Amino acid sequence: MRFMNLFNLNDPGWGRNGQNSDDDSRNKPGSAGGPPDLDQVWRDFNKRIMGLLGRGGGGRGPRPPVGGLPHLPGPSPRFVLVLVLVAILLWLASGFLIVQEGQVAVVTRFGRYTHTLGPGLQWRLPYPIDNSQTVNISRLRTFEVGFRGSARNKVLSESLMLTNDENIVDVQFVVQYRLRPDGAPAYLFNTSQPDESVRQVAETAMREIVGRKPMDFVLYSGRTEVATEVQNLAQSILDRYKTGIQISTVAIQNVQPPEQVQAAFDDAVKAGQDRERQINEGNAYASKVLPEAEGQAARMIQESEGYSAKVIGQAQGDTSRFDSIVTEYAKAPAITRERMYLQTMQDILSETSKVMVDASIGNNMLYLPLDKIMSQAAKDRTTPAASTSGSASGTPAAAAAGAAQVAKSTTSSSPRSSPARRGVPTGLDSLMTNPYSN
Repeated sequence: MRFMNLFNLNDPGWGRNGQNSDDDSRNKPGSAGGPPDLDQVWRDFNKRIMGLLGRGGGGRGPRPPVGGLPHLPGPSPRFVLVLVLVAILLWLASGFLIVQEGQVAVVTRFGRYTHTLGPGLQWRLPYPIDNSQTVNISRLRTFEVGFRGSARNKVLSESLMLTNDENIVDVQFVVQYRLRPDGAPAYLFNTSQPDESVRQVAETAMREIVGRKPMDFVLYSGRTEVATEVQNLAQSILDRYKTGIQISTVAIQNVQPPEQVQAAFDDAVKAGQDRERQINEGNAYASKVLPEAEGQAARMIQESEGYSAKVIGQAQGDTSRFDSIVTEYAKAPAITRERMYLQTMQDILSETSKVMVDASIGNNMLYLPLDKIMSQAAKDRTTPAASTSGSASGTPAAAAAGAAQVAKSTTSSSPRSSPARRGVPTGLDSLMTNPYSN
């Protein structure tokens, strides 16, 4: 309370403390019942200050010269030392700083980089010896090239690029990057405008990669490849400049031809699509026809190989049989010739409808059509009904069968019963072809 009353200007006895009765301010006009004058206030304030500094607070002090400002007395050495110590402590305490998570503090000593402080409560030498700059290394920075905010807000000076086949394309892409964990010093000191450097590097890399590719590749199939190549090239340039920046993503938002040639380009695209459709149809037809042709060719090859194997095997069999016949013929020429003749005639006569009757009786009154009767008898033998009706001897079929049996027995027995077969040929034998006769 005493300290508060010390600076109470509304107190009539301000500065007197109720003890200074010899103050000559009472004799001045206006002192009774009013505030003291300015000189008296200043003297009282001076005495209070001297009391705080150890010079004593009571008694009358020297009066300041009239019409001039009073001079404060000099402070005591103890007070000055305390003030110096407090000032040093406050100066040292100003070196404490709190670094937030995801940030680092880059410390410079007299303007030269010394070290980097991580997140948490850190200390450095106070200003002006050390100074620090806080850099956010976890924030993902993003900027657009070729547009601003929306694809409609185009920046043609950035988006129009020339391709390898001398066409112009409108490329709009987005670049995202962040600082490396140890790249804060390089980000601050190696480049004057690091963010603008990233923009220029990204645009330069995109123009270089697009200039190496044809227009169709950039528009359709090569967007992902172009973005990857741009990211790698831009990162190599930034590493060469030692910017401390890591590019995270290069995303192509839109690629199209210029608006002036958009209609013509759409027609060209439709023509290209028709061409691709026809090519696909041709490939589908070829895929259908070629396997069929290959299958037919393989089947014909297999058939020809089978026929070749059959003919070769049959020829080899005939050769082997002929060799065996030659061997047997060498052993018994007459018997072998006779047997071969009989076998040949049997094969010939079994396939013909002619009937030969060799009878000693000269009766040529044969009215029955023996060839047709034999054919009918052969058909009757193949059917079960004919075999079950064999007991009816009075039918024409039975008569034909009997006649055929007589003719067959006569024909088959005549060569064996005729004595001419053993040596001298008869007139009938002279009319027959015998390839083995002399």
